[in-house]
Amino acid sequence: MGMNRNHRGLTLVYTGDGKGKTTAALGLAIRAMGRGKRVLMIQFIKSPQRTYGEKLMFDKIGIEMHQMGIGFTWTKTPEEHREALKKAWAFTKEKIASNRYDVVILDELNNALAIDKFPIDDVLPLDEVIHLIKNRQEHLHLIITGRSAKQEIVDIADLVTEMKPVKHYYDEGIPAVKGIEF
Repeated sequence: MGMNRNHRGLTLVYTGDGKGKTTAALGLAIRAMGRGKRVLMIQFIKSPQRTYGEKLMFDKIGIEMHQMGIGFTWTKTPEEHREALKKAWAFTKEKIASNRYDVVILDELNNALAIDKFPIDDVLPLDEVIHLIKNRQEHLHLIITGRSAKQEIVDIADLVTEMKPVKHYYDEGIPAVKGIEF
């Protein structure tokens, strides 16, 4: 029996230059888990070397989260980034193919796909990302976050929200705040 349209998985994209893209996805993860959904979050840029409040909390409540990135610091070489992205993408495909999840969040995937300082299309091919979005299990909700969403992803998404900065305390010289940014 085919699923009716109300039960098919949606593709949600949170993009734009404003704050709140990952935060929106975290809220959705908590809501989905509250409804008994199996949730997975894969972060493409954030590194497990740094501590994030969401990871501490998700570990406590049992939401699976993997930080596959190596962070964006000047000490990392393009090859190290490429290797991390290659691993993250292979891991993502494997996890989605397992059919163990109802909601998969690909956090900062947009940022990764927008990298232009070095070639990434051989390690994180946009056409493979599009293929995965279009051909995943019918029930699976996919959330993709990060600035500079590719037009090809925007075109096939069910919802695209663009976060727009109106005012930000960074502009006043206030640095990242524990419990707010990380």
